[in-house]
Amino acid sequence: MMRKKLEESIYFRYLLNPVYQMVAIATIILFISSSLRHTLFKSNAYDLGIFDQAIYLISQGLTPISSLMGFHILGDHAAWIFYLLAIPYKIYPDLHWLFIIQALAFSLGGIALYKLAELAGLKDTQTRIIVAVYLLYPAVFNINLFDFHPEVIALPLLLTAVFTARTNNIIGFCVSILLILGCKAVLSLTVIGLGLWLFFLEKRRAYGMIAIIAGLSWFLIATQVIIPYYSKAEAAAVGRYNFLGNSVTEIAGNTLSKPWLILGKLFTSQNLEYLVFLFVPVLWAISFKSLPFLLPALPALSLNLITEYEAQKNLVHHYSVPILPFLMLCVLATFQQNTGWLKKPKFIIIWSLIAFLALGKYGYFTGLYLKSLDTQQATREALSMIKNQGAVLTWSELVPHLSHRPIIEMALTESKLDNLQEYEHILLNLRHPGWQSSTETISNLIARIEKDSTFKLSFNKDDVFLFQKQGS
Repeated sequence: MMRKKLEESIYFRYLLNPVYQMVAIATIILFISSSLRHTLFKSNAYDLGIFDQAIYLISQGLTPISSLMGFHILGDHAAWIFYLLAIPYKIYPDLHWLFIIQALAFSLGGIALYKLAELAGLKDTQTRIIVAVYLLYPAVFNINLFDFHPEVIALPLLLTAVFTARTNNIIGFCVSILLILGCKAVLSLTVIGLGLWLFFLEKRRAYGMIAIIAGLSWFLIATQVIIPYYSKAEAAAVGRYNFLGNSVTEIAGNTLSKPWLILGKLFTSQNLEYLVFLFVPVLWAISFKSLPFLLPALPALSLNLITEYEAQKNLVHHYSVPILPFLMLCVLATFQQNTGWLKKPKFIIIWSLIAFLALGKYGYFTGLYLKSLDTQQATREALSMIKNQGAVLTWSELVPHLSHRPIIEMALTESKLDNLQEYEHILLNLRHPGWQSSTETISNLIARIEKDSTFKLSFNKDDVFLFQKQGS
């Protein structure tokens, strides 16, 4: 009886804790936002459709070969975490599991920060402010909207790795590092950075060595063995750094031997804009004393700065995820050192709110996401007519709604689309042709299918066309 009362009091304490309340609210908002975007047919084949298809195939005991990429999912980023993500799909295969996991991952980052702040001996008010600053950081909301990416799972794990190192929990640290590496091959560079920081600055040499060795080992295994074996090619992002070489080893070698090649890519207006957007939400907390906490973020930050790939230079896409935990450690360190140039909690919260209002992409729900509203009812009706798991050809935004099948492809401008016979269902939108497609491409494709006696027009409404094989 006494034990039961004690447990109830602990749970009650959690419910009354403002930090847990903030995190719970954030989880709900993030999940609803990503789910609503999906409902409005604004999620994409790249990357949500690819990942959902692979996870679904794993859950069904099938080989997770992405029909969109043409190779095994491990050939993409060596992210074996997909095999763990397939577990809830075995219970009930639904893409919303990924939205739940992503929302939880972002929110659990707040809990990890809270624990680190408690460990640092900060006051309750300070810990709440730190968590609020994190949850209001624009990239948290924005990246959550942008489909699903497994490296988001690494965000709370990176903070957990710091916590377990500081509390001498070597088993917890090793598990955290292992899971981080399983989220994406490139995170091995962040793990190496974390190891160097722990070794030299935190003076936790054993933990630092574990991270350095694990990160370096996995980087070599993933980029030189796993990815080439499954994709028959170099790592996917190598092309973004072709000024340094055509392979991971060439890029690494030229980075060390010809650093001037990198310098020419750093000082651009686009990079300046990216750095401003990245640091402005927490600029009040950045000082010479807090800068060392950014050391583990340098690999990801450097990769984003030296590429010309625009998606890596904003707060919308997922490429800044490995930087975010260490920006928050800067905030935490600023409270410890009392060096921030904003001192009063209300001013810090106002700053964070202004940053969120200026850089958050919540406005997409009143503009960008409503552009295809005129064909959504017709799209839903057409979707309901696809009853089996036969091969589908459709537009990008519809792929995640039909990805629970072995074959699904996009009707793109670049696609030859020579062999239409491999598809059982062809679902097209002439009015809104989708990402990287065009009205001309879809119009020509419809004209071709109409001449093919193999297919019949099953649905035509509001410029949404569904063709199905005879007898499908």
